Amino acid sequence: MLSQSVQDYLKTIYKLQESTSAVSTTQIAKELDISGASVTGMLKRLAAMKLVDYNSYKGVRLTEDGTKVALEILRHHRLLELYLKESLGFSLAKVHDEACRLEHYVSDEFVERIDDLLGRPEYSPLGNPIPTKEGRIPESSYLPVTDAELNKQYIIKRIADDNHEMVAYFEEVGLIPGVDIMVLSKAPFNGPLTIKYSGKEYIVGNEVGRNIYVDAI
Repeated sequence: MLSQSVQDYLKTIYKLQESTSAVSTTQIAKELDISGASVTGMLKRLAAMKLVDYNSYKGVRLTEDGTKVALEILRHHRLLELYLKESLGFSLAKVHDEACRLEHYVSDEFVERIDDLLGRPEYSPLGNPIPTKEGRIPESSYLPVTDAELNKQYIIKRIADDNHEMVAYFEEVGLIPGVDIMVLSKAPFNGPLTIKYSGKEYIVGNEVGRNIYVDAI
């Protein structure tokens, strides 16, 4: 049984790998809010366990075994998020942190029962893909709403889960997965966007828009 710390590192590296070819020590330290020296020590340990390929100059990548573990943890996490939302009535803003606390302690049998109960879903309530038991993950190529074309109909597919206060804001104003959305205008120099959804117009900042991912309808 791998420690919670090891699991957190592998999950973090996997998520960072989605946007970069090689993950740096600095990126991991920022994500986990710990010192670079602590990260370096753990990466050497993970490399000895053959869970990562690590080079201090080139960064770190998960090995096949490391990827398998990371996907298993993500499966636990995202199924727990959906269970907390759909069955226990947790808000979107709370499901991420609560699932982080639970994901290390639930058994595979418990997770499979949740999967059966929820009808074998493919996505979490925040729109993140749920890995299958075999480690397969649904492909997605969504774009941030800041990159959407003007006056074209899109649907919100995912909202970033990095900031629970922002997730709470999205839930409060109804900018959640499954909602149709259209960008009416974009101010220059990374200015705010005017969007239309649920029959109303709304202005959101560029930073907010970069955390909403959409797909064309």
